Amino acid sequence: MNEIVIKTNKLTKRFGDFVAVDEITFDVHKGEIFGFLGANGAGKTTAMRMLCGLSIPTSGEATVAGYDVFKQPEEIKKNIGYMSQKFSLYEDLTVKENIEFYGGIYGLSNKEIKEKSTELIDKLGLHNEAKKLVSSLPLGWKQKLSFSVAIVHTPKIVFLDEPTGGVDPSMRRQFWDLIYEGADKGITIFITTHYLDEAEYCNRVSIMVDGKIEALDSPAGLRQTYEAKTIDEVFYKLARKAKRSAD
Repeated sequence: MNEIVIKTNKLTKRFGDFVAVDEITFDVHKGEIFGFLGANGAGKTTAMRMLCGLSIPTSGEATVAGYDVFKQPEEIKKNIGYMSQKFSLYEDLTVKENIEFYGGIYGLSNKEIKEKSTELIDKLGLHNEAKKLVSSLPLGWKQKLSFSVAIVHTPKIVFLDEPTGGVDPSMRRQFWDLIYEGADKGITIFITTHYLDEAEYCNRVSIMVDGKIEALDSPAGLRQTYEAKTIDEVFYKLARKAKRSAD
């Protein structure tokens, strides 16, 4: 994990007098599973939008997949994957149509799209569901399909925004198996989650409070530093300092 794929230096986003993200500095390495935690209002959503090329920073510096967030946001979008709990798939398209649609969006050739469609349907065991509308799938299967579609183009980085919300524990574990598999292939996983037990699965975890990164280390390192048994305890010790309450 030596290659740096996300690099920020005093990255800041202001909305008038309000500083949503306040001079955050951190690196993320190739193949790393990086947990990005923070209570509502911490600024993590705003920070993620900047890193995805969706929002131009006010000041500071950042590169994602080697591209500058100020000057090359469109190149960033081509080299990342993105999955959100709120929206990732088109419910009125079939499983196969969703794979084909996103393959096209991510610039795959017709041949590659055909190969990837067959590969994903085989891997996820969705042969009987391939021609069914995504709306008919259970939530857990939708999330697994969403993740697979987000990395269909083998991006350098995939951003996962609370991907396991509402999914039962057994399906969450299966979802994390997919994450480990992606990381083993060299894809960097940048994940936000409200399930703090999932932070234990990350290589490193950052915790934001009021727009700043208050802590950044391995789960074991954080537990040791804050004399806590779990990441939950670390998180709540830091979150108690928070002064604001809306992201």
